[in-house]
Amino acid sequence: MLASAKRDMDAKDYASANNRAYYAIFHAIRAVLALDGEDYKKHSAVIARFTLNYLKPEILPREYSKLISNASLIRNRSDYEDFYICSVADTNALFTRAESFCAEVEKYLAGRYGEET
Repeated sequence: MLASAKRDMDAKDYASANNRAYYAIFHAIRAVLALDGEDYKKHSAVIARFTLNYLKPEILPREYSKLISNASLIRNRSDYEDFYICSVADTNALFTRAESFCAEVEKYLAGRYGEET
């Protein structure tokens, strides 16, 4: 998803880049929960459980809560609001923070489950 977001940014397709950056974050969250044997049908439930299990107890940095909320909002607005235009700067920031989040999750999973993650 991050590679797709980067390609979309390079193509100046910022709405799609926002979508792909959000889904990179979302799928990283789902991967963590899946390894705990948890999965949910709704995005809001996935995010709520991740926040409860990982961000509130600061297993992963609590500051990511704001990123996740912002990414969800930007993705929804980019996907569903006809006249919403996300700034290039905000799209770049979302992508950069998504990269950071995914790297942090990968580091966490490698530490918890070994290098094969």
